[in-house]
Amino acid sequence: MNSLVIPARFCGPPGMGNGGYVCGRLAAYLDGPAEVTLRRPTPLDRPLSVVDAQDRVLLMDGDSVLAEARPASPAVEEAQRASRHQAVTAAGVPSIPNARHPLPQCFVCGPGRGPADGMHIRPGRLGIGGAPVLAAPWTPASDLAVSDGLVAPEFVWAALDCPGGYAVVADDDAAAVLLGKLTATILRRPEAGEPCAVTAWPSGRDGRKLFAGSAVFGANGALIAQAWATWILVPPEALQASPSAT
Repeated sequence: MNSLVIPARFCGPPGMGNGGYVCGRLAAYLDGPAEVTLRRPTPLDRPLSVVDAQDRVLLMDGDSVLAEARPASPAVEEAQRASRHQAVTAAGVPSIPNARHPLPQCFVCGPGRGPADGMHIRPGRLGIGGAPVLAAPWTPASDLAVSDGLVAPEFVWAALDCPGGYAVVADDDAAAVLLGKLTATILRRPEAGEPCAVTAWPSGRDGRKLFAGSAVFGANGALIAQAWATWILVPPEALQASPSAT
């Protein structure tokens, strides 16, 4: 059994770990692509247990299962693409206006984070017809990289997370959603400082479950990571609840 701590810096809703970051941290205990299901909000700044359960890995807080990760074999499908220039243009008008952003301190997309903190991925619509496709630029900061100079996998998972949430509420920015499941494959980790583009698009709905795809493209325009997410519609107050005991 291992111990894992989610630092408060990497929050999503107040007092909770950012869903994509938590998924990436747990997925690191497996080899290759993974499917991570979030069962409960992940508290911050205190040790949690990682338990090997044969066909899966569990993140636990005492007797409570917070998340579980399983190996996955997702097909790399045709992703909605955007050039870096298109992503910069789209993000000039975020699909969730900064003034109405429900989670201003979210590490990935919160407009309340300082210039040297957070990932600042706030996508806007691409100028194309049909279903809403969103895009944003992302230039990974040096503090997201590890000793090999490449961005740590959990931050690639995080970059694939929030844009999908933007996509599923693109036509209703007052809707409240929480990440329920994220399945991701990383083909290549970007370098610190590499100019990337992130895209996201809705892919269906089943009652309170909303589905989205997302992708990250590297400096040369090639796909470097892709994810499929299930988002859950929740009461707006659920985004403000804090399970943290810090």
